[in-house]
Amino acid sequence: MLVSAKEMLNKARAGKYAVGQFNINNLEWTKAVLLTAQENNSPVILGVSEGAGKYMGGYKTIVGMVNGLLEELNITVPVALHLDHGSYEGAKAAMAAGFSSIMFDGSHYAIEENIAKTTELVNLTNEKGLSLEAEVGSIGGEEDGVVGAGEIADANECKAIADLGVTMLAAGIGNIHGQYPENWKGLAFDALEKIADATGTMPLVLHGGTGIPEEMIKKAISLGVAKINVNTECQLAFAAATRKYIEAGKDLEGKGFDPRKVLAPGFEAIKATVKEKMELFGSVNQA
Repeated sequence: MLVSAKEMLNKARAGKYAVGQFNINNLEWTKAVLLTAQENNSPVILGVSEGAGKYMGGYKTIVGMVNGLLEELNITVPVALHLDHGSYEGAKAAMAAGFSSIMFDGSHYAIEENIAKTTELVNLTNEKGLSLEAEVGSIGGEEDGVVGAGEIADANECKAIADLGVTMLAAGIGNIHGQYPENWKGLAFDALEKIADATGTMPLVLHGGTGIPEEMIKKAISLGVAKINVNTECQLAFAAATRKYIEAGKDLEGKGFDPRKVLAPGFEAIKATVKEKMELFGSVNQA
């Protein structure tokens, strides 16, 4: 059964580890993440962007697929199904479809409008027992056609959003979506410390987990980050494994063209990537 992310993240914040949000794009992605979580006794968050939601046939389709896999694969670890970077209307649609966790990304609004819309969604998610993630300071890079400048979040604005009663807060601290450029300056830990001081025990969220050095990940967790998002790294691992299979001509051997065989190397690559991240984040055996 899908659960809110609230309990798992509060536990992670107190225990100085982080729960991974791994974005899903199809059945293989979802199955790989769920099996790896079960094998490592780790709580997990399945992230779905609005673009991926459309690609997979809509939110109801995704909820049906995930619930079916939870039952058929005998998944017993805590699993949250989370809308990633949701719009106001997208958030309401995902809630209606059965998602157990929602992100409303109001970072591109003026802070007053971000507060107003987030307040409405706090009330709606509380009624349904769902977790809610808000954002202050846009995350850099591009995701689903939305380009962020990579702002450093203001600690006072973070406190204003946190005080509304959201479950978790994503704050821009120099992190970006996608691959990091060679001239990336790194995470702004001074800003993260101020945000953590301003928001108390609120679980903080680090977007753009792909490519951040391990020592930075560990320091961010020590400062209150309890949820780390990973998407690009799984995509790169899947693509590389699939390319290797095709370039080796294995799809031309016997029934190697069977999609179950073509996609198998990528599936295993995602599992390996997720396991590595769960070990780094410290969520293994925390279910």
